[in-house]
Amino acid sequence: MLLPIVASRIITRGTLEVIHADGRRTRCGDGGPPHHTIRLHDRRLDWWLPLNPHLHVAEAYVDGTLTIEGSDLRTFLAFIGENLQRYEQAHRHRPLQRVLRRLRRQRNPVGRARRNVAHHYDLSGELYDLFLDSDRQYSCAYFTSPEVSLEQAQYDKKVHLASKLLLDRPGLKVLDIGSGWGGLGLYLAAETGADVTGVTLSVEQHKRSEERARAQGLARRCRFHLRDYRHEQGPYDRIVSVGMFEHVGKRNYDEFFRKVAELLSDDGVCLLHSIGRFDEPSPINPFIRKYIFPGADIPSLSEVTTAIERAGLLVTDLEILRLHYAETLRHWYQRVEANRARLVALYDERFYRMWTLYLASCEMGFRHQGLMVFQVQLAKRVDAVPLTRDYMLDWERDRRAYQRIAAE
Repeated sequence: MLLPIVASRIITRGTLEVIHADGRRTRCGDGGPPHHTIRLHDRRLDWWLPLNPHLHVAEAYVDGTLTIEGSDLRTFLAFIGENLQRYEQAHRHRPLQRVLRRLRRQRNPVGRARRNVAHHYDLSGELYDLFLDSDRQYSCAYFTSPEVSLEQAQYDKKVHLASKLLLDRPGLKVLDIGSGWGGLGLYLAAETGADVTGVTLSVEQHKRSEERARAQGLARRCRFHLRDYRHEQGPYDRIVSVGMFEHVGKRNYDEFFRKVAELLSDDGVCLLHSIGRFDEPSPINPFIRKYIFPGADIPSLSEVTTAIERAGLLVTDLEILRLHYAETLRHWYQRVEANRARLVALYDERFYRMWTLYLASCEMGFRHQGLMVFQVQLAKRVDAVPLTRDYMLDWERDRRAYQRIAAE
């Protein structure tokens, strides 16, 4: 059997026991704790899983032909993630591995981009209500401490983003690329008096955003369009994009930043918030690409900064958020678990396994597989932002003090 041979190379700390479909048991690892057990319900998995473990193990779990015994999904994935991290670090510089890490640089034309977005973001709104905060912030929250609630961390994320946009006077024209369900754009319009335009490719997100703008009395200065960012016309004083760049695709980074440069006014400021990699360029997890976010990819900083340079933009600030997304995903996973019956009734058990695997595996990606979130501030002019970062700290301090007073 091929599976025990491959597994023994990856699992070097702790013990993994495999119960095969014919009843045989094999073990790999150092024999010590932690101990984890999986059961295979199909004989073909002994050969099929090792051929593409990142995809086939996930598919077997979702299909129910691989089950985890004696431990929960998150704990098991943490065990696998820690071992896989050591294995990949040890083999990263082999020529074949370097080639594989640079594959799948796909194009992302407008039509395909719209279909990819619909695959995920046009699912039932009830699904997202089961695990997102009330503002439906579907991106990395900002945890000022581990104890804060998800709602507070998502509000603080909006404050943190706004602090970097220099919204120091009302009436600034702001473009939100990939505006989601409208929460950030509505916050910026209400908090600063900015004139906000949001663009999204999701029909459901666009509909919800427009409804929210009307309900909050902000429709005159906060509007949303069902439009690809490449069709937008400028100039804009400020541009913000949160959680959208992961869908651009590696071949299209130059196109993205050239368009940002075209849309941005000469003294404008842009803030890009995206998942990234600490290490060298690499393709996204194949399970996530195939079943969750088709067309998505995760950039390394080297890919981003070189594309920014070629577009003639300047990096005026860069911040790395390390475990903030891991904590966000933990909250989302726990909420899905708490609402299991509702999710199964909405879809089915297979979808439940797929969704929890998606959330848990992404969390482990941030804890053990070199993922992080970066926020990069861009400008055309070197003097477009102040000399120090005090303006960011002052903004956040003032807004949080106001929020505490309003809550009392």
